[in-house]
Amino acid sequence: MSIFVRPFGATPDGRAVPLYTLETASGFSVSVTPFGCRIVSILAPDRNGHFASVLHSFDHLEPYWETRNFHGAFVGRFANRIGGASFEIDGVTYHLLKNEGENTIHGGVKKHLAITLFDTEKTADGPEPSITFSHLDPDGTEGYPGNLNVTVTYKLTKDNALAIFYTASSDKKTPVNLTNHSYFNLKDDKNEPVLDTILQIASHQVTEVDDGLIPTGKILDISGTALDFSSPKPIGQDIGENEPSMRRVNGYDHNYVLDGEGLRKVAEAYDPQSGRVMETFTDLPGMQLYTDNDNEHRAFCLETQFYPDSVHHPEFPFSWVEPGHPLKTTTIFRFSVR
Repeated sequence: MSIFVRPFGATPDGRAVPLYTLETASGFSVSVTPFGCRIVSILAPDRNGHFASVLHSFDHLEPYWETRNFHGAFVGRFANRIGGASFEIDGVTYHLLKNEGENTIHGGVKKHLAITLFDTEKTADGPEPSITFSHLDPDGTEGYPGNLNVTVTYKLTKDNALAIFYTASSDKKTPVNLTNHSYFNLKDDKNEPVLDTILQIASHQVTEVDDGLIPTGKILDISGTALDFSSPKPIGQDIGENEPSMRRVNGYDHNYVLDGEGLRKVAEAYDPQSGRVMETFTDLPGMQLYTDNDNEHRAFCLETQFYPDSVHHPEFPFSWVEPGHPLKTTTIFRFSVR
């Protein structure tokens, strides 16, 4: 057996929520729950062979439900921000629920995917175990058009990687931007900040944003600035620099324009203390670096994505989901030691 299940809690209306653990022969394991398709733990070894989770997370359901946080969550329908909480399709304006000033972030307020209990569609046992969750998001949810069928598959590989496969299809044209919002900390002690974690991102540009963190449409060259991670450096090395966009958010909360196309390596994080290495691969054009700015930088997020507010910027690389044109995308987190 490589897949185990146990109770994880219950929703306020009494629905039981399980926790599934997928494990490989090496001991690498990932625990996920259908509540928001959340990744609850990723157990990876340090250089001494000691296994510990590389995530900030909770050991039961209630904190996820009560605080409506995004820890480990499958985020959608539209990850990141949409300016003005509205968009237009073929002359029709769709109004979304606002949850960040005049804007919307991470799918909305009441029924976004991070707080949705998904169906467990199938599991696959074996040396590379996997599990698939699915959900039909009804037309009009949070203001979005179309009945949206979404699935997410988590698969473990023999080389200590977690592969995430997303699909989405709709009976109406609609914007979709899906990501995972795991809070990573590669140390054994999750109370320690990640400022000495060495990070490299395959990018020389970010999307410029206004004071509400909504893209202006400009792409900024960040070579040689505090935002530049094209060469490996500690996350905290420049976090206190006098860079206006960093002062605004007390750290990093930036969409990086990723180099290359197709499924490729876009980032590598290394913790010198534990020796853990995490490589990130994606076929998407952008990735949000967020450094847990309200919690003393005790984690970092690498949210692979389309650019924020792509619905208002036809110049951005973005594909609308519509009948006959589903979204299929892949992100992989691979773990090793150094």
